[in-house]
Amino acid sequence: MDKIIITDLKASGIIGVKSLERRQAQEILVNLILFTDTRKAAASDSIDDTINYSTVAKELIERIKRSDFYTVEALAEDLARFCILEFNVETVQLKVEKPQAVKKTRRVGVEIKRCKKDYIS
Repeated sequence: MDKIIITDLKASGIIGVKSLERRQAQEILVNLILFTDTRKAAASDSIDDTINYSTVAKELIERIKRSDFYTVEALAEDLARFCILEFNVETVQLKVEKPQAVKKTRRVGVEIKRCKKDYIS
């Protein structure tokens, strides 16, 4: 399976369990791999035959901006489900991280991998 990769997508949203985290949006980094067949787009050389990276990035940024999760795990699951259902990919692997959320770390987060069968019976 081919991969479409988006690295270090920056967004901001409400995420966390501490009261300060609940009052103010914070930076969230997302890295994702969308597993899909790119042969049709390669043959046609048309954006209409592939997943538009810019559209994915913009929609994820907006989704995160409107989110209000307590855990990074819940946000990651929501984004994975969204990518599979909205962009019709077979599998998505994504990492969601909060920079400077824990002292003496660069960032903390979670990485998950989900398949279409996880959401569609």
